[in-house]
Amino acid sequence: MILAILSALGLLWVVTEGANFIIEYNWWKEIGQVDTWIGMLWYSIAPAAAGAMVAFAALWAAHARGLHFAGVSRTVPRLYLRLIPVALALISIIFASAAIDYWTVMRYFGSRGLAVPADAWKDQVFSRSLPFYLFDLPFYSQVLGFVFILAILCAVVFWATARGWQLGGRFQFGRLGGGSVKTIDLGMHPLLLPGGTRTGFVRIIASILLLGFAVWIFLGNYELLFNSHAFMTGADYVDEKVDIPLRWLLIVASLGALPLVWTMKYKRAAAVVIAFFILEVSVPGIVRAVYVRPNEISIERPYIERTIQATRTAFGLDRNAAEVPFTASPQATVNAVQDATLLDNVRLWDLRAYAATISQIQALRPYYTFPETDVDRYFVNGRIKQVLLSPRELDVNQLSAEASQSWINPHFIYTHGIGVVVSEVNKITQDGLPVLLIENAPPEIKSAGFQLVRPEIYYGEKTQDPVFVHTAREEFDYPSGDQNKYSTYQGTGGFPVGSLVMKAAAAISQGEPNILFTGYLTGQSRMMIYRRVENRLEHLAGFLHWDPDPYLVLTDDGRLVWMVDGYTTSLSHPYSATLPVTGLDDGANYIRNAVKATVDAYTGKITLYVFDPTDPIIQAYQNLFPHLFEPASAMPADLRRHARYPEVIFQAQAEAYRTFHMRDPQVFYNKEDIWDIAHNLFGQSGQPESVQPTYVVATLPGEKQPEFLMILPFTPRGKDNLIGWMAARCDGEKLGSLIFYQLPKQQLVYGPMQIESRIDQDQNISKDLTLWNQQGSHVLRGNIIALPVTGGFLYVESIYIQASEARMPQLKKVVLAMGDRLIYRDTFDQALADLTGGPAPAAPATTVEAASAPASPPTGNNAPSFADSLRRLREQSEQLTRDLEKLEKEAGKK
Repeated sequence: MILAILSALGLLWVVTEGANFIIEYNWWKEIGQVDTWIGMLWYSIAPAAAGAMVAFAALWAAHARGLHFAGVSRTVPRLYLRLIPVALALISIIFASAAIDYWTVMRYFGSRGLAVPADAWKDQVFSRSLPFYLFDLPFYSQVLGFVFILAILCAVVFWATARGWQLGGRFQFGRLGGGSVKTIDLGMHPLLLPGGTRTGFVRIIASILLLGFAVWIFLGNYELLFNSHAFMTGADYVDEKVDIPLRWLLIVASLGALPLVWTMKYKRAAAVVIAFFILEVSVPGIVRAVYVRPNEISIERPYIERTIQATRTAFGLDRNAAEVPFTASPQATVNAVQDATLLDNVRLWDLRAYAATISQIQALRPYYTFPETDVDRYFVNGRIKQVLLSPRELDVNQLSAEASQSWINPHFIYTHGIGVVVSEVNKITQDGLPVLLIENAPPEIKSAGFQLVRPEIYYGEKTQDPVFVHTAREEFDYPSGDQNKYSTYQGTGGFPVGSLVMKAAAAISQGEPNILFTGYLTGQSRMMIYRRVENRLEHLAGFLHWDPDPYLVLTDDGRLVWMVDGYTTSLSHPYSATLPVTGLDDGANYIRNAVKATVDAYTGKITLYVFDPTDPIIQAYQNLFPHLFEPASAMPADLRRHARYPEVIFQAQAEAYRTFHMRDPQVFYNKEDIWDIAHNLFGQSGQPESVQPTYVVATLPGEKQPEFLMILPFTPRGKDNLIGWMAARCDGEKLGSLIFYQLPKQQLVYGPMQIESRIDQDQNISKDLTLWNQQGSHVLRGNIIALPVTGGFLYVESIYIQASEARMPQLKKVVLAMGDRLIYRDTFDQALADLTGGPAPAAPATTVEAASAPASPPTGNNAPSFADSLRRLREQSEQLTRDLEKLEKEAGKK
């Protein structure tokens, strides 16, 4: 009966695993990476299999020596001979699987043959390059741990075998002599193995353990470079000058004790090793307390320099990066001509407020959702325009209760989202809503420069698994009034599932018998799995850390393609500080944006492009999986234009730079000049929160062409004035470059929170906010954006009003601040006109001057400058264009 149950369970396991294998094979075949899949299977099985064979051989030898020591010369029971190999094999497999991390082994062998540039970083203690710490040291440590634990297991097997047979022999002899179990003499210490320590096998095991201890101390020398101290990371003075020499003495003592072990003088060997171990543990602490601590800054100065340099290198702060002084004039104003592109692309819509509004006016049906809103740039009428793009995805969890009860609906009918909503970042309607360039379903394109041929979203951020396409049932495409439009999938996504074998495999793999029995699957039907972009990439290349925020791109030929940034990270860069990284619980002390992936929203096609071929980690993976990656040059031009500097690595670098901009070791030691990421107020409660990195279109100081940037301001710790800002470049060959702008410390430049305070203190603004919060609505304050303009910073904050019963924020007011001026108006154009001295707006503005600000000196010439005249002409031309468009619309309605 038991055998039948075990056989049935074994058969069930084989069938289930076989079905999973068939589905996995077809998925990897769908994406064209079967070779990569086979390689991953081999790399995951081979190390554990090799380790299990080594462990089995060692344990079998230990068992044989145990039998020999116990003097087992008579015939061993046949059942014992059958069971013991199975037991040892099972122990070996479990031990090898637990002790061996196959990714560590893979990376080690993948790193063989990597060329290290002559000018590559090397540690100052052992002169080892970075690949040694990334690949070699973890591998050696794992091998050592495997051997060390295996030696202990062998000793246990030897003891258990020998002592077990000894006790078994005594028991059998006592019973044959007519005695009972109670009268059998087991000795004073029944668990001890008399004479065991004198055997050659035990001496070999003891020698291996002692040698392993010496190797562990040796490898620990390199681990000192990861030590964490109160003021630095890495080996400090005591570690290098005291601890390492003492550790070498301990290594020599351990090796010197090997003859004592071999001659069975275990106590002497243990005494020697323990004496030197106590010396190695105690002396460094004494030296640190007596000699180093009273003179810490002078003694540790070179070691602090190592930490600063290593951290800057590990986080890419010295790589394609520049530090530039930036001077902001309190009297500067916006140059409407020079800063025209930036002013045309000021983002008035906060992403959270925009998402809430779009969900109300463009969802169309309750099951449509907009999981993310992305900021990107497109060229419209030959000009770069910053836009907000939100994919309209279908969330089957929001289907009605009646629709959700049917298994067919979420798997055959409601299979995909439809289209995107695109709007300019700085345009609003008279009702305070965004001006949409692409809207509705099917998509309606309201602006030149866009086309959308394949608006269906089968692969996204809210998709469910599995779905079946090209079936006997048409799929819901989009709503049309009170009717629905249907379609049939025409792409290559998914894999064929029409045969009986594939149906059965899918049914077993998904645990859903309906797949086998439904009549809607035809010979052309296809099954789509891993449809969520993040899950799809994790399944393909889980060895990379993927950005949690994919963004959607509209290509020149009208396709929708997701772009996702992939990172190589590590905790094994010597002397580098470990800092938080989004998505990593333990953070990282090394990070590179090595890969950018694309996933077609219609077909699910995945392509991984290497954007940092100098990164040793991605080089190792390229050696392991040669067919998985493409060079960055292979990315199509229309996608390459939308590659950008990712927020995850930008935030990690900002976190590093706010401390490690301090190059002077004494300043760093005392933490005299630590910066903070600037704060602002957001939401209804107006609670302070860190300013989020912001994508902008602007012209950097000293440059002539506008470009797509990510920027972030810094303030001194405990203060709110601006002290610096960083910009990451995204366009063309400049992608990946960083610029750190440092403001003079003796100059006061208002920071975001100081602007927020001025807004709160203004009587007119405060009166409006109080009034709106009392009329069945409440006020939302958007994130303040600090924009670098000629001679200073332009701060922009949008104020929204939202009804208490509905989450649809409307843009109500715009606040601009620059220098000592604060402008509060209904629209951005009105506020900008007041700030620049342009045409008088229709409604009065609120202008707040700082009490201590001196009056502007007379220029001596009241005639408008050429720049002012040019700006006014441009504004009049744009106003005339808007009036003509309005007249054309009115004429069309009539």
